[in-house]
Amino acid sequence: MVFSSNVFLLYFMPVFFLLYFIMPKKGRNYVLLFASLLFYAWGAPEFIIQLIVSVIATFYLVRWMHRTDKPKLKKWLCGISIFIPIGLLLFYKYGNFTMENLNFAREFFGKAPYEWKRILLPIGISFFSFQSVTYTLDTYRGVNKPMERLSDFMLYITMFPQLIAGPIVRYCDVADQIRNRESSYANRLQGFYRFVIGLCKKVLIADVIGAQVDAVLNAADFATTLTTLNTGTAWLVALAYTFQIYFDFAGYSDMAIGLGRIMGFKFPENFDNPYTSHSITEFWRRWHKTLGAFILNYLYIPLGGNRKGKGRMYLNLWVCFLLSGLWHGASWNFVVWGALHGFFICLDKLLNRKRKFFYSPFSVLLTFIIVNLLWVFFRIENISEAWTFITRMFAFDFATPYVDVNLQFYVTLAVAAVFSFITLFPFGKKLQEKVYYTDYSNKGHIIVWIVAIVLFIFSLAALNASGFSPFIYFRF
Repeated sequence: MVFSSNVFLLYFMPVFFLLYFIMPKKGRNYVLLFASLLFYAWGAPEFIIQLIVSVIATFYLVRWMHRTDKPKLKKWLCGISIFIPIGLLLFYKYGNFTMENLNFAREFFGKAPYEWKRILLPIGISFFSFQSVTYTLDTYRGVNKPMERLSDFMLYITMFPQLIAGPIVRYCDVADQIRNRESSYANRLQGFYRFVIGLCKKVLIADVIGAQVDAVLNAADFATTLTTLNTGTAWLVALAYTFQIYFDFAGYSDMAIGLGRIMGFKFPENFDNPYTSHSITEFWRRWHKTLGAFILNYLYIPLGGNRKGKGRMYLNLWVCFLLSGLWHGASWNFVVWGALHGFFICLDKLLNRKRKFFYSPFSVLLTFIIVNLLWVFFRIENISEAWTFITRMFAFDFATPYVDVNLQFYVTLAVAAVFSFITLFPFGKKLQEKVYYTDYSNKGHIIVWIVAIVLFIFSLAALNASGFSPFIYFRF
């Protein structure tokens, strides 16, 4: 089940909120927990038991870890409670990848490949694994105390708005909200409005652009026609995917934040106009911010950060983004994508970023072009084909376009570009602040309700006309 589906929009969401708000406050967490387990079981019924068992095991291990006074036992319990979710992640996400590369090596040396049954990847496994790890490590470090109730911990891990594709929520950020939160009229209005904004990003922008991207990159004869791909079409497809993945993922985050806000939760923001960045370093402070925070706190700093000299700092940065690429997908193209981002971040550190060049319009354009080129490795799994695609972008071959696109695509692409860069201008920043963060508790609430409902109906109609489209980050 995904947010941009008739099942969720017309059945699950209305029934859930009806039951949630008619229930006394003390019982709302149980309604949310049951709905979250049902939501996940709908999409991954074969994995729901493993998820529940791992959550229960982690809860009791962490509580034992917190209560023991023996340092060695505390470390062992911490390690085991981390190994459970990370072990599941490694098995389900990287099992096929490991066997494929092992068989490649065996065939290279003339040995017969191993036979194995391919492992199905459970949706959202990376996100709830990371949240479980943050809970364990923050408790071990003394940042927070463990939860007293198993149901509260299970709710924290499985909460359906951010279970499948984030944002990654640290326990310390929502600990108080799980037991004590208020869902005011303003929260419900702002939450629904934010949800509709995300739905529009997904259905009216990302899906429209993505249809043309898939028409080229998923074509049956793509490998054959790639070598003669028109340069204009190559740039058009690359730009389209750059905007598609942003509005797809940012749209999901908006919907998750909106659903949480309706219930009184305040989830962290996940995006901050990333394509207006002046460097790759700044891009990663604006793109998937909760993942960046996770990498900083639970990988970069434990590796030594910048405390052990510049050489070690560059190595730590590069390793972090290499692993970030591998986290995004069990395939070598993601490793290349992460390694290249790490390279450009290290390059940022090497150059003198105090120069005016790094804060000029040209630096925004250069950063956007680099990000755009790197998305090619993210989207095209075959590295050789990805490289060929990039060479076609610079082949200066402007022959007859490979694929015909309609007016709707061009209009949608233009709209995506405008909203991606509008905050570079003062009026754009004010507009964004007004759209996202205005307090509607005392003014304008009737107009906002009308706008939200109209946009919701329009998105629902567009969804039914175009058909089902899953979120890109669901497979991560």
